[in-house]
Amino acid sequence: MTAHDDAPSTEFPQAIGRVATRQLSAHGYTRYEDLVRVTRKDLLAIHGVGPRAVGILELELASRGMSYAS
Repeated sequence: MTAHDDAPSTEFPQAIGRVATRQLSAHGYTRYEDLVRVTRKDLLAIHGVGPRAVGILELELASRGMSYAS
């Protein structure tokens, strides 16, 4: 088993970090479509998900024509 085998299966970029990916997955967010139900503020309230990860995901959402909930 490698250090990366414990990473949850998501479509999010590695650039957000393993901790953020793991925490998002634990909260039920594994696809970009999941993120349109949640606000930026709600994501930032999740321990391990910081402004950098939220910003990267926001750009990814925008590139797909989506955005966080208002």
